Amino acid sequence: MSTIISIPRPDVAPERFLPRKPLPRANSVAVAATLFLLLCAAVWSTVELRINLATIADSISNATNFVARMFPLDFPPPGELAALIFETLAIVVLATLLAVIISIPVSLLAAWNTTSGKFGRGGARVVIVLARAVPDLILAIVFLRIFGLGALPGILAMGLHSVGMIGKLYADAVEELDNGPQEAIRAAGGGRVQQIVSGIVVPLMPQIIATALHRFDINLRISVILGYVGIGGIGLAIATALRSLNYQRGMALALVVLLLCIAVELVSGTIRAALLGGDRSRSRNRRVSWAERVSESWVCRGSKGNGAKEGFGAAAGPVTPPWTADRVRRFLSVTAVLAIVFLSVIGAEFSWEALGYGLANAPATLGAFIPPAGGDILPVLLSEMLVTVQIALAATLLGSIVAIPIGIFAARNVVTNRPVQTVFRLLIVFIRGLPELIVAIIFVVITGLGGVAGALALAIGAIGLLSKLVADSLEETDVRVQQAVQAHGASPIQVFFAATVRQSAPAFVAHIMYLLDSNIRAATLLGIVGAGGIGFLLLNASRVMQFDVVTTIVILVLIVVLTVEALSLWIRKAVH
Repeated sequence: MSTIISIPRPDVAPERFLPRKPLPRANSVAVAATLFLLLCAAVWSTVELRINLATIADSISNATNFVARMFPLDFPPPGELAALIFETLAIVVLATLLAVIISIPVSLLAAWNTTSGKFGRGGARVVIVLARAVPDLILAIVFLRIFGLGALPGILAMGLHSVGMIGKLYADAVEELDNGPQEAIRAAGGGRVQQIVSGIVVPLMPQIIATALHRFDINLRISVILGYVGIGGIGLAIATALRSLNYQRGMALALVVLLLCIAVELVSGTIRAALLGGDRSRSRNRRVSWAERVSESWVCRGSKGNGAKEGFGAAAGPVTPPWTADRVRRFLSVTAVLAIVFLSVIGAEFSWEALGYGLANAPATLGAFIPPAGGDILPVLLSEMLVTVQIALAATLLGSIVAIPIGIFAARNVVTNRPVQTVFRLLIVFIRGLPELIVAIIFVVITGLGGVAGALALAIGAIGLLSKLVADSLEETDVRVQQAVQAHGASPIQVFFAATVRQSAPAFVAHIMYLLDSNIRAATLLGIVGAGGIGFLLLNASRVMQFDVVTTIVILVLIVVLTVEALSLWIRKAVH
C-alpha cells in the first residue's frame, strides 16, 4: 500500500495540513444539547409571539388598506431628492472612512504577529468587541446629546460601531499575512513604520478597500434607522413622512433607498470581486478589469523581492518612478477618493466648531447618564429585553427555514440550470437591498405594534444574509469528494446529501449562530418604530431625557449581546 506524504509550504502553518481533530465526546454532546435548546427556545418564542397563519390572515385587510394608502407614490422634487441622497451618501462615506482610519491601528495592535505585548493586544481586542456590541442607535443617542442635531452624531455613531466589524476583519487579515516582506524590509534596515506600511498595509490594500466597501453597504442601511433619532439625510425624511402618516411620500422615499441599496450592493460587490479575485479567478482569455489592474499594482508593489533593497538601500538620492499605466491608475484612484471625501465633507455640512464645542462639554453631558436607573423600572426593562431575545430567536428560525432552500438553489455547483441560479441570485440581491427598518414599518402598519412585526422584518432580512452565506458555503465544498461519491453510482440527490451538505453542515451551523448574534442587535434597533422589544423604551427614554434609563438599557443590551456572542463563538469553534 502506497503512502502519500504532504510537504507543507514554508509560508503556511504546518497544522493546516493536519486532519481536523474530532470533537471530544463531552464537547460534542454539549454542543448538540445547546443547539437543541436554542431550537426549542426559537420554537417557543415563535409561539409566544403568536406568529402563525391565523395572525397573518387577520392582517390581510390591513395590508390591503396600506397598499391603497401608499399609492400613488409621492416623490419629492428632483432637486430635493438629489440633495437628500447626496447628504445620506456623504454621511455614510465619512462614517466608513472614520472606521477605516481607526480600524487600521487597532487591528495592528490586535494581531499577534504585529503586537508582542499581551496587554496591548488584549486591549485592542476588547475595543473591537465593545464597538461591535454597542448598537449604533445607542451611540447615536449619546452623540446627539453631546453634539446636537446634524450629521456629526451619525458619522461618529456609525464610524465607531463599524470598528467592531472592520477592525476584526483587518486583524484577521494581518494575522494571515505572509511575514516575508516585513522580514526583508527589516533585514534591509527599514524602520518599524516602513515595515508596517510597505510590508502590511500595501499588500493588504485590496482587502482593506473591499472590507470598507462591504461596510459601506451596511452603513447605508443603518443611516435609515438613525434618521428616526434625528440624523439627517433620507432616513430623517422617511421618519418625518411616516410619523405624519404620509405613506405616499414615505414609501416613495423607501423605494429610493431600496434602489440605492441595490445599486451600491451591485457596484461594490463587483469591485470587491475584482479586488479579491486575483489570479485565482483570472483566465487567459478574460479581459482584466480596471479594478484588478489597480489592486494588482498595489500587491506587486508591496511584495517584490527587491522592493526593500531598492527602497532602503544606500541609494544616492530619491528615485522618481516613471509614469507607467499602473502609476496613472493609482494616481487617478487616489484622486477620486480624495474628491469623494471632499464632496462628502461639504454634503454632510461637517462642523469643526460643533465638534470642538461638544468635546469641551462632553464630561458634563455624560454625567447625566450616570448612575444607571434601577428600582421599579428594572422589571419592565427585563421583560422587554426578553421580548427582544424572543424576536431574534423567532426571526432566526423563520429566516433559516426559508433561506436554506434559496441558498441551495442559488449555489452553482448544486443547481446546474443557469436561469434558475440567476433568478435565485437576483432574489437574494433584492432581499439584501431591503432596509430592515422599512420592512419593520410596513409590518407594524399591517400586523400592528409588537413583536410580530419585528420578527417578520428580521426574518426577511435573515433570508437575504443567510441564503448568500449558504450558497457560498456550498460552492466552497471540495468537488473531489462529490465526484468520488458520484463515481460509486450515487444519484445527484445522494451526492448532494452525502457529500455537499455533509461538508458544509458545520458552516451552516456557524452561519445560523452568526445570524442569531446579528438579530439580537437588530431587534434592539427595530423597537424604535414599535416593532416590539426594548428599543421602544430606549427611544422614549432618550426623548424625555431619562438618560439614567438609557444607561440601564445599554447595560442590559451589552450583557445579552456579549453572552450570545460568547455562546456563538464557542459553537462556531466547536463545529469547525
